[in-house]
Amino acid sequence: MDSRFLIVLAASMTACAVTTLGIVVISQHKEWSRERSAYFVSFAAGVLITVSFMHIIPESLRRSERAPLFMLLGFLGLYLLNRFLNLYLCREYECREYAAGLVPMLGIGLHSLIDGAIYAITFNVSIFTGALAAIGMIFHEFPEGIITFVLLERGGFSSRRSVWYALLAAGLSTPLGAVITYPFMRTINQRTLGALLALSAGALVYVGATHLLPEVEEQERRYTILALAAGVLVGVLIIASKG
Repeated sequence: MDSRFLIVLAASMTACAVTTLGIVVISQHKEWSRERSAYFVSFAAGVLITVSFMHIIPESLRRSERAPLFMLLGFLGLYLLNRFLNLYLCREYECREYAAGLVPMLGIGLHSLIDGAIYAITFNVSIFTGALAAIGMIFHEFPEGIITFVLLERGGFSSRRSVWYALLAAGLSTPLGAVITYPFMRTINQRTLGALLALSAGALVYVGATHLLPEVEEQERRYTILALAAGVLVGVLIIASKG
């Protein structure tokens, strides 16, 4: 077996393990997390929006001139999915709250899948380049696991289902993306990667700006602005660690 593939697989599995750790930690403190869920949602919005605007979008624009189109597709894709769930599926099955958890989960899952592709691409440039990228990317996996679990549980899913869905969306999707991408390394160019990053950015901006922040405003909890600021700060630190 290709030794470089084993390195890519090990790096992506490490990211999955760190995400899983975040999910396990938060799921073991359910009452504490429920009481402070508004702050977690505000924190999540800060992280997602900051990372999208300050890192993912500039990277996608640098790689592809069609990045704005794919950002729009990512944004509108999740919006239309949310409308479909609420207007049609949830009208019949009364699952409006579930939709509030599923849509962010799908946005984060898409991002994690693309993270896996980035592992495969950067390690094929060089081991050093891949290692630098992995250090920065693994840094954000722990809060990403926490964020995904909290959003699913707030959407009405049981704690057990929230754990499994968060693991699938935010954890296992990363090694899956690496495994799927690796055989096609010679066909994935910078423009294609830029388009994928832009699609991910559009989805994450939708989740943060139109899904999470309005929910925080509705609850009118004190100090959520501080949680948002903390999320922005963590986003900046994630970006700095990649630089």
